[in-house]
Amino acid sequence: MNKTFDDSGADHAVRKDVEAALNAGILTELQASRFLALIADRNAAVGDEPFTVFRGMNEVFIIAGLMILSIGWWFCVDTLSAGPNYQEAVYWACAAALLPLLLLSEYFIRRRRMVGPAIALAVLFVVNALIGTQFFLERDTSTAFESLESLPATFLLSGGALCLWWLRYRVPFAMAPISLAAVAATLVFAADSVGTPTSFLDIFRFSATGPFAWITLAAGLVALSVALAFDASDPHRVTRRAAHGFWLHIVAAPAIVNTVALSLLDAGHPAALFPVLALFAAIAVIIDRRSFLLASCLHVVALANAVAGGNGEWIAILGLGVVLLALGSFWTQVRRWLVGILPAWFPRHVLPPAHPG
Repeated sequence: MNKTFDDSGADHAVRKDVEAALNAGILTELQASRFLALIADRNAAVGDEPFTVFRGMNEVFIIAGLMILSIGWWFCVDTLSAGPNYQEAVYWACAAALLPLLLLSEYFIRRRRMVGPAIALAVLFVVNALIGTQFFLERDTSTAFESLESLPATFLLSGGALCLWWLRYRVPFAMAPISLAAVAATLVFAADSVGTPTSFLDIFRFSATGPFAWITLAAGLVALSVALAFDASDPHRVTRRAAHGFWLHIVAAPAIVNTVALSLLDAGHPAALFPVLALFAAIAVIIDRRSFLLASCLHVVALANAVAGGNGEWIAILGLGVVLLALGSFWTQVRRWLVGILPAWFPRHVLPPAHPG
Protein backbone atom coordinates (compact mmCIF):
# COMPACT_ATOMS: atom_id res chain seq x y z
CA MET A 1 0.00 0.00 0.00
CA ASN A 2 1.33 3.40 -0.93
CA LYS A 3 2.10 5.75 1.94
CA THR A 4 1.73 9.52 1.81
CA PHE A 5 2.72 12.40 4.04
CA ASP A 6 0.71 15.52 4.74
CA ASP A 7 3.46 18.03 5.44
CA SER A 8 2.60 21.52 4.20
CA GLY A 9 5.95 22.84 5.46
CA ALA A 10 7.95 20.88 2.89
CA ASP A 11 8.05 21.58 -0.84
CA HIS A 12 5.41 19.53 -2.70
CA ALA A 13 7.81 18.13 -5.32
CA VAL A 14 10.33 17.08 -2.68
CA ARG A 15 7.55 15.54 -0.64
CA LYS A 16 6.49 13.40 -3.60
CA ASP A 17 10.09 12.24 -4.05
CA VAL A 18 10.28 11.28 -0.38
CA GLU A 19 7.01 9.38 -0.68
CA ALA A 20 8.40 7.51 -3.69
CA ALA A 21 11.55 6.60 -1.77
CA LEU A 22 9.39 5.46 1.15
CA ASN A 23 7.19 3.27 -1.03
CA ALA A 24 10.28 1.80 -2.71
CA GLY A 25 11.67 0.80 0.67
CA ILE A 26 14.68 3.11 0.42
CA LEU A 27 13.58 5.17 3.45
CA THR A 28 11.75 4.12 6.58
CA GLU A 29 8.78 6.11 7.85
CA LEU A 30 10.92 7.54 10.65
CA GLN A 31 13.66 8.60 8.24
CA ALA A 32 11.13 10.14 5.86
CA SER A 33 9.38 12.11 8.61
CA ARG A 34 12.71 13.42 9.93
CA PHE A 35 13.80 14.41 6.43
CA LEU A 36 10.55 16.28 5.79
CA ALA A 37 10.85 18.01 9.16
CA LEU A 38 14.37 19.11 8.22
CA ILE A 39 13.13 20.52 4.91
CA ALA A 40 10.30 22.37 6.64
CA ASP A 41 12.74 23.79 9.18
CA ARG A 42 15.17 24.99 6.52
CA ASN A 43 12.35 26.55 4.51
CA ALA A 44 10.95 28.41 7.51
CA ALA A 45 10.71 32.23 7.36
CA VAL A 46 13.48 33.37 5.02
CA GLY A 47 16.02 35.55 6.79
CA ASP A 48 14.80 34.58 10.23
CA GLU A 49 17.33 34.04 13.03
CA PRO A 50 17.70 30.36 14.01
CA PHE A 51 16.82 29.76 17.65
CA THR A 52 16.29 26.36 19.24
CA VAL A 53 16.12 25.66 22.97
CA PHE A 54 14.54 22.22 22.76
CA ARG A 55 13.11 19.92 20.12
CA GLY A 56 9.81 18.48 21.21
CA MET A 57 8.24 17.50 24.50
CA ASN A 58 10.56 14.52 24.94
CA GLU A 59 13.45 16.91 25.51
CA VAL A 60 11.33 18.90 27.99
CA PHE A 61 10.59 15.61 29.75
CA ILE A 62 14.31 14.79 29.97
CA ILE A 63 15.16 18.31 31.19
CA ALA A 64 12.57 17.93 33.96
CA GLY A 65 14.12 14.57 34.86
CA LEU A 66 17.60 16.10 35.04
CA MET A 67 16.41 18.96 37.25
CA ILE A 68 14.52 16.65 39.63
CA LEU A 69 17.48 14.26 39.76
CA SER A 70 19.87 17.08 40.65
CA ILE A 71 17.53 18.48 43.31
CA GLY A 72 17.17 15.02 44.86
CA TRP A 73 20.93 14.56 44.79
CA TRP A 74 21.57 17.80 46.66
CA PHE A 75 18.87 17.12 49.22
CA CYS A 76 20.56 13.78 49.92
CA VAL A 77 23.99 15.43 50.15
CA ASP A 78 22.68 18.17 52.44
CA THR A 79 20.95 15.65 54.72
CA LEU A 80 23.76 13.11 54.90
CA SER A 81 26.54 15.70 55.22
CA ALA A 82 25.16 17.54 58.26
CA GLY A 83 27.85 17.89 60.89
CA PRO A 84 31.32 19.32 61.44
CA ASN A 85 32.64 17.92 58.12
CA TYR A 86 29.88 19.48 56.02
CA GLN A 87 32.25 21.52 53.85
CA GLU A 88 34.47 18.56 53.00
CA ALA A 89 31.44 16.38 52.29
CA VAL A 90 30.03 18.95 49.86
CA TYR A 91 33.08 19.25 47.65
CA TRP A 92 33.54 15.49 47.62
CA ALA A 93 29.89 15.17 46.60
CA CYS A 94 30.56 17.61 43.75
CA ALA A 95 33.55 15.53 42.70
CA ALA A 96 31.39 12.39 42.82
CA ALA A 97 28.71 14.09 40.69
CA LEU A 98 31.25 14.81 37.96
CA LEU A 99 31.26 11.29 36.52
CA PRO A 100 27.44 10.98 36.23
CA LEU A 101 27.31 14.43 34.60
CA LEU A 102 29.91 13.39 32.02
CA LEU A 103 28.15 10.09 31.33
CA LEU A 104 24.82 11.88 30.86
CA SER A 105 26.55 14.40 28.58
CA GLU A 106 28.01 11.60 26.49
CA TYR A 107 24.60 10.00 26.05
CA PHE A 108 22.30 12.98 25.57
CA ILE A 109 24.72 15.27 23.70
CA ARG A 110 27.13 13.18 21.70
CA ARG A 111 24.88 10.18 21.09
CA ARG A 112 21.34 11.58 21.09
CA ARG A 113 22.25 15.09 19.82
CA MET A 114 19.64 16.72 22.05
CA VAL A 115 19.54 20.50 22.37
CA GLY A 116 17.53 21.15 25.54
CA PRO A 117 19.24 18.50 27.69
CA ALA A 118 22.62 19.83 26.47
CA ILE A 119 21.74 23.28 27.85
CA ALA A 120 20.50 21.76 31.11
CA LEU A 121 23.67 19.69 31.48
CA ALA A 122 25.84 22.75 30.85
CA VAL A 123 24.01 24.57 33.65
CA LEU A 124 24.30 21.59 36.01
CA PHE A 125 27.99 21.15 35.20
CA VAL A 126 28.93 24.77 35.88
CA VAL A 127 26.79 24.98 39.04
CA ASN A 128 28.41 21.79 40.32
CA ALA A 129 31.84 23.25 39.53
CA LEU A 130 31.01 26.54 41.28
CA ILE A 131 29.78 24.85 44.45
CA GLY A 132 32.58 22.31 44.60
CA THR A 133 35.32 24.86 43.93
CA GLN A 134 33.97 27.41 46.39
CA PHE A 135 33.61 24.88 49.21
CA PHE A 136 37.09 23.59 48.48
CA LEU A 137 38.67 27.07 48.55
CA GLU A 138 36.60 28.66 51.31
CA ARG A 139 37.35 26.96 54.62
CA ASP A 140 34.61 28.78 56.53
CA THR A 141 31.24 27.49 55.27
CA SER A 142 29.43 30.48 56.79
CA THR A 143 31.16 32.79 54.28
CA ALA A 144 30.76 30.58 51.21
CA PHE A 145 30.05 32.74 48.13
CA GLU A 146 30.55 35.86 50.27
CA SER A 147 34.32 36.07 50.60
CA LEU A 148 35.77 38.34 47.91
CA GLU A 149 39.17 36.68 48.27
CA SER A 150 38.16 33.24 47.00
CA LEU A 151 35.37 34.13 44.57
CA PRO A 152 37.58 35.26 41.63
CA ALA A 153 39.41 31.92 41.67
CA THR A 154 36.08 30.10 42.00
CA PHE A 155 34.66 31.81 38.92
CA LEU A 156 37.84 31.36 36.88
CA LEU A 157 38.28 27.68 37.76
CA SER A 158 34.60 26.93 37.13
CA GLY A 159 34.68 28.77 33.82
CA GLY A 160 37.87 26.90 32.90
CA ALA A 161 36.23 23.57 33.75
CA LEU A 162 33.29 24.47 31.55
CA CYS A 163 35.71 25.38 28.75
CA LEU A 164 37.11 21.84 28.93
CA TRP A 165 33.56 20.46 28.92
CA TRP A 166 32.79 22.62 25.87
CA LEU A 167 35.86 21.32 24.03
CA ARG A 168 34.38 17.85 24.34
CA TYR A 169 30.71 18.56 23.66
CA ARG A 170 30.67 21.87 21.71
CA VAL A 171 27.39 23.06 23.21
CA PRO A 172 26.81 26.66 22.01
CA PHE A 173 25.00 27.70 25.20
CA ALA A 174 28.23 27.14 27.16
CA MET A 175 29.55 30.40 25.68
CA ALA A 176 27.18 32.37 27.93
CA PRO A 177 28.23 30.97 31.35
CA ILE A 178 31.90 30.89 30.31
CA SER A 179 31.86 34.59 29.46
CA LEU A 180 29.76 35.45 32.52
CA ALA A 181 32.23 33.59 34.75
CA ALA A 182 35.11 35.64 33.34
CA VAL A 183 33.20 38.91 33.86
CA ALA A 184 32.16 37.92 37.38
CA ALA A 185 35.76 37.07 38.32
CA THR A 186 36.97 40.45 37.05
CA LEU A 187 34.22 42.39 38.84
CA VAL A 188 34.78 40.58 42.15
CA PHE A 189 38.53 41.12 41.89
CA ALA A 190 37.88 44.84 41.37
CA ALA A 191 35.47 44.90 44.30
CA ASP A 192 38.09 43.26 46.51
CA SER A 193 40.62 45.91 45.44
CA VAL A 194 38.61 49.15 45.55
CA GLY A 195 35.47 48.27 47.52
CA THR A 196 32.09 46.81 46.67
CA PRO A 197 29.46 48.80 44.73
CA THR A 198 26.64 50.22 46.83
CA SER A 199 24.04 48.62 44.54
CA PHE A 200 23.86 46.19 41.64
CA LEU A 201 23.19 49.01 39.16
CA ASP A 202 26.48 50.67 40.12
CA ILE A 203 28.36 48.13 38.01
CA PHE A 204 26.85 49.93 35.00
CA ARG A 205 27.27 53.54 36.24
CA PHE A 206 30.28 55.55 35.11
CA SER A 207 29.51 57.95 37.96
CA ALA A 208 29.94 55.20 40.58
CA THR A 209 33.20 54.67 42.43
CA GLY A 210 35.46 52.06 40.90
CA PRO A 211 36.11 50.66 37.43
CA PHE A 212 32.97 48.48 37.33
CA ALA A 213 31.21 50.24 34.45
CA TRP A 214 34.38 50.15 32.36
CA ILE A 215 34.76 46.43 33.08
CA THR A 216 31.20 45.62 32.00
CA LEU A 217 31.51 47.78 28.90
CA ALA A 218 34.84 46.18 27.93
CA ALA A 219 33.43 42.70 28.60
CA GLY A 220 30.44 43.46 26.39
CA LEU A 221 32.66 44.66 23.56
CA VAL A 222 34.88 41.57 23.82
CA ALA A 223 31.84 39.27 23.81
CA LEU A 224 30.43 41.15 20.81
CA SER A 225 33.73 40.83 18.94
CA VAL A 226 33.87 37.07 19.52
CA ALA A 227 30.20 36.74 18.54
CA LEU A 228 30.83 38.62 15.29
CA ALA A 229 33.80 36.35 14.59
CA PHE A 230 31.54 33.30 14.97
CA ASP A 231 28.93 34.96 12.73
CA ALA A 232 31.47 35.88 10.07
CA SER A 233 32.66 32.27 9.90
CA ASP A 234 29.11 31.13 9.18
CA PRO A 235 27.21 33.91 7.38
CA HIS A 236 24.46 31.57 6.20
CA ARG A 237 23.76 30.43 9.78
CA VAL A 238 23.79 26.71 9.04
CA THR A 239 26.33 25.42 11.60
CA ARG A 240 26.70 25.52 15.37
CA ARG A 241 29.10 28.45 15.03
CA ALA A 242 26.09 30.71 14.48
CA ALA A 243 24.48 29.34 17.64
CA HIS A 244 27.65 30.14 19.57
CA GLY A 245 27.38 33.69 18.30
CA PHE A 246 23.74 33.87 19.36
CA TRP A 247 24.51 33.22 23.04
CA LEU A 248 27.43 35.65 23.03
CA HIS A 249 25.15 38.35 21.62
CA ILE A 250 22.76 37.68 24.52
CA VAL A 251 25.63 38.39 26.93
CA ALA A 252 27.16 41.31 25.02
CA ALA A 253 24.03 43.39 24.49
CA PRO A 254 23.11 43.99 28.16
CA ALA A 255 26.73 44.68 29.14
CA ILE A 256 27.08 47.38 26.48
CA VAL A 257 23.60 48.85 26.46
CA ASN A 258 23.08 48.91 30.24
CA THR A 259 26.22 50.93 30.75
CA VAL A 260 25.34 53.53 28.13
CA ALA A 261 21.61 53.67 28.85
CA LEU A 262 21.93 53.93 32.62
CA SER A 263 24.38 56.81 32.28
CA LEU A 264 21.88 58.66 30.09
CA LEU A 265 18.96 57.92 32.42
CA ASP A 266 20.95 59.02 35.48
CA ALA A 267 21.78 62.26 33.71
CA GLY A 268 18.06 62.95 33.20
CA HIS A 269 18.15 62.64 29.40
CA PRO A 270 15.86 59.75 28.49
CA ALA A 271 15.31 61.23 25.02
CA ALA A 272 19.01 60.64 24.33
CA LEU A 273 18.23 56.92 24.40
CA PHE A 274 16.68 57.18 20.94
CA PRO A 275 19.85 57.90 18.92
CA VAL A 276 21.79 55.34 20.99
CA LEU A 277 19.17 52.65 20.49
CA ALA A 278 18.86 53.62 16.84
CA LEU A 279 22.58 52.93 16.44
CA PHE A 280 22.25 49.56 18.17
CA ALA A 281 19.19 48.76 16.07
CA ALA A 282 21.10 49.56 12.87
CA ILE A 283 23.98 47.32 13.97
CA ALA A 284 21.57 44.51 14.87
CA VAL A 285 19.79 44.76 11.52
CA ILE A 286 23.01 44.84 9.51
CA ILE A 287 24.48 41.80 11.27
CA ASP A 288 20.99 40.19 11.19
CA ARG A 289 20.81 39.53 14.92
CA ARG A 290 17.41 40.13 16.45
CA SER A 291 18.74 38.61 19.66
CA PHE A 292 21.22 41.46 20.09
CA LEU A 293 18.53 44.12 19.71
CA LEU A 294 15.94 42.28 21.79
CA ALA A 295 18.33 41.72 24.70
CA SER A 296 19.30 45.40 24.52
CA CYS A 297 15.72 46.63 24.57
CA LEU A 298 14.58 44.36 27.38
CA HIS A 299 17.39 45.59 29.59
CA VAL A 300 16.65 49.22 28.76
CA VAL A 301 13.04 48.65 29.82
CA ALA A 302 14.22 47.02 33.06
CA LEU A 303 16.60 49.91 33.75
CA ALA A 304 13.90 52.48 33.04
CA ASN A 305 11.64 50.73 35.54
CA ALA A 306 14.44 50.71 38.13
CA VAL A 307 15.42 54.39 37.84
CA ALA A 308 12.22 55.96 36.48
CA GLY A 309 11.63 59.37 37.98
CA GLY A 310 9.12 60.87 35.59
CA ASN A 311 7.10 60.43 32.43
CA GLY A 312 10.04 60.87 30.07
CA GLU A 313 11.30 57.34 30.55
CA TRP A 314 7.92 55.81 29.81
CA ILE A 315 7.47 57.90 26.69
CA ALA A 316 10.83 56.58 25.52
CA ILE A 317 9.71 53.01 26.31
CA LEU A 318 6.46 53.56 24.40
CA GLY A 319 8.43 54.71 21.37
CA LEU A 320 10.75 51.73 21.76
CA GLY A 321 7.80 49.35 21.58
CA VAL A 322 6.58 50.99 18.37
CA VAL A 323 10.04 50.68 16.81
CA LEU A 324 10.31 47.00 17.76
CA LEU A 325 6.93 46.23 16.21
CA ALA A 326 7.89 48.06 13.03
CA LEU A 327 11.23 46.30 12.78
CA GLY A 328 9.64 42.93 13.46
CA SER A 329 7.18 43.53 10.62
CA PHE A 330 9.66 44.93 8.06
CA TRP A 331 13.02 43.52 9.19
CA THR A 332 13.92 42.00 5.81
CA GLN A 333 13.09 45.16 3.86
CA VAL A 334 14.93 47.45 6.30
CA ARG A 335 17.95 45.16 6.31
CA ARG A 336 18.10 44.98 2.51
CA TRP A 337 18.08 48.79 2.40
CA LEU A 338 20.73 49.22 5.11
CA VAL A 339 23.07 46.62 3.59
CA GLY A 340 22.57 48.27 0.22
CA ILE A 341 23.81 51.67 1.43
CA LEU A 342 26.93 50.31 3.12
CA PRO A 343 30.16 51.73 1.64
CA ALA A 344 31.96 49.72 -1.03
CA TRP A 345 34.86 48.86 1.30
CA PHE A 346 32.57 47.16 3.82
CA PRO A 347 33.11 43.35 3.87
CA ARG A 348 29.58 42.32 2.87
CA HIS A 349 30.70 38.73 2.35
CA VAL A 350 30.82 38.16 6.13
CA LEU A 351 27.17 39.21 6.50
CA PRO A 352 24.16 36.93 6.01
CA PRO A 353 22.59 37.43 2.56
CA ALA A 354 20.09 40.27 2.35
CA HIS A 355 17.02 38.41 1.10
CA PRO A 356 14.42 40.23 -1.02
CA GLY A 357 11.48 41.41 1.07
